[in-house]
Amino acid sequence: MPPESARCAVAFAPGHVTGLFDPRLAATDPRARGSVGAGVVLELGAHAVARWEPRGPHRVTVRREPDGPTPISTEVARRLVRPVGGRLSVRIRHDLPVGQGFGMSAAGALATGLAVAAVTGVPRRRAVEVAHLAELYGGGGLGGVAAILRGGIEVRRAPGVPPWGRVRHTASSARLLVGVVGPPIPSPAVLGDPRRMARVHRAAAGLRGLGTAPSLAALLRASERFTDEVGLAPAPLVRLVRGLRRDGAPAAQAMFGSSFFAALPDAEVARRAVERLARSRVRAVVVRPDRRGARLVPSRSAAAWA
Repeated sequence: MPPESARCAVAFAPGHVTGLFDPRLAATDPRARGSVGAGVVLELGAHAVARWEPRGPHRVTVRREPDGPTPISTEVARRLVRPVGGRLSVRIRHDLPVGQGFGMSAAGALATGLAVAAVTGVPRRRAVEVAHLAELYGGGGLGGVAAILRGGIEVRRAPGVPPWGRVRHTASSARLLVGVVGPPIPSPAVLGDPRRMARVHRAAAGLRGLGTAPSLAALLRASERFTDEVGLAPAPLVRLVRGLRRDGAPAAQAMFGSSFFAALPDAEVARRAVERLARSRVRAVVVRPDRRGARLVPSRSAAAWA
């Protein structure tokens, strides 16, 4: 039986950058669809606070900070609360720009799912599946939810969410530089273009040589090749990425954003990279890989959000 009083829960889901990928959409069960690929789970992501009151008319409200549309997270909230009814409100805060290859759509969807599941009694596995399906059908992405269930460097060897999907995670504490160069690149526009996807399929051959537990250096080498071969990056991003590489910072496009991620192997490389970004007036931030993946935040934090 649902509780008679209002309940509140907070969840965090990390962001994510994809360095290389290959869609896999043929499975009959959509929970087994998605992509294979590799990337890094980021310590910055999305927080969601859910407040549910079992009494009163059925109503679902989802808001985002900064303000903006929330179609995928709203779909997650509606599907999870439907069996129990009541009034549900969700507030989402994104740490990184939405629509720029930082996995903010998947992070918002999964954080929403975990928070709503916590207040309504829905199992975590169901929340993960609903977040994945909302991403898949809502045009947000193909493998982000599966990738951020845990932290570190991730390699997706089978598409979909568990138990269909298989993702290997390797811990890392390396520093990354992530930044935005231009306007968003809509995922559906790329995924629906046969010529672009043909290049993606050819470039994804680099996954075979990556192994199951790559270092950050190996991931960046493979991601650099993928970026150069698929040719999805706009000209300003291409120029910046090449400049960072000359500075000694391995760099690649964060798929599919007008954005990049780069490794900072030492202090001198970091200094040169930061100076280049300042001259180019490019906004960027230093971030480390997340260690734990998507999770509930201690309940005492909920009061600050309510």
